[in-house]
Amino acid sequence: MKAIVFETPQTVSLREIEMPTVPQGWALIKISHVGICGTDLNIYAGSHPRAKAPLVMGHECSGTIVSGHPTLPEGTPVTINPLLTCGTCIPCTTGQSHVCESLKLVGIDCDGGMAEYAAAPVERVVPLPEGLSFAMGALVEPVAVAMHAVRQGGYIPGDHAVVFGAGTIGLCVALALRSSGASQVTIVETNELRLQKARELGFSTIHPQQENVREIILAQTKGTGSDFVFDCAGHHSVLPLLTEIVKVRGNIVIVAAYKKPAEVHLLQGMFKELTMRFVRVYTDKDFELAAQLLVQQRDFERIITHTLPPEEAKKGFELLTSHTDAVKVMYQFSSDR
Repeated sequence: MKAIVFETPQTVSLREIEMPTVPQGWALIKISHVGICGTDLNIYAGSHPRAKAPLVMGHECSGTIVSGHPTLPEGTPVTINPLLTCGTCIPCTTGQSHVCESLKLVGIDCDGGMAEYAAAPVERVVPLPEGLSFAMGALVEPVAVAMHAVRQGGYIPGDHAVVFGAGTIGLCVALALRSSGASQVTIVETNELRLQKARELGFSTIHPQQENVREIILAQTKGTGSDFVFDCAGHHSVLPLLTEIVKVRGNIVIVAAYKKPAEVHLLQGMFKELTMRFVRVYTDKDFELAAQLLVQQRDFERIITHTLPPEEAKKGFELLTSHTDAVKVMYQFSSDR
């Protein structure tokens, strides 16, 4: 079968490889669409601590059942919840398996969806809602990240929110906030092309290198500061702004993964009695709600900026590692739907 394989840092190629081994309790899936995630970019850069070459990346995917599922017949449209948990640690046995002490993911710790076929545990295979396209089906995973951030962050409908970062996760968080009844969502981003996408989606935007973020947010909120601030950028320059622009007793939600330790203005956090919450991946409920939201809110489809054939494997990663308008880049392996 055809597969996009990570070989060495900065090198991916389309190769013919063997069909995936399907262990007992796993299902075989014919892949339609698969997205490139920020984690895939870390693997591509050679900086992911667990991913080892050669590897078929991809944990944001959709397709159809081929075999091995006890209840879903062949041809059923599905996506994969890629979280692989141990089932025995304290988080797993207390209903918090998304923070399993040895959490692994399809597409990172084993081969994933950047191929014509992929395998996944049957309990991780999720049927797509009726009418949801395969392209949208491959967005369920990143939207689940956004749903988890909004829900676990304790967002209250009607509140003002600021989102740092207009990549896939930032835009998904912004759209999830809008769907949750946000009074206003402002997106802060340095990439003008991504800012334009945010404006096209109807969001207020700020370019922090050209505008004063604090002054604009205080003007929007009549001097009080934002109720919620979501950091989807993961850049050290963002952290000083988080505590500046959030209101007294406001909420900061860290969604992005910081690769290196970064400084936080803790004294300001104390004086304002702020809440800072960290979130990781998603629960099964978040994943279910994400699929439902994608049926109801079609604006998410506008995040998909490029859909490429697998033969353009290298181009997909180049789009996301250079200054382009790319947000969500997908490969399409099948055109069944």
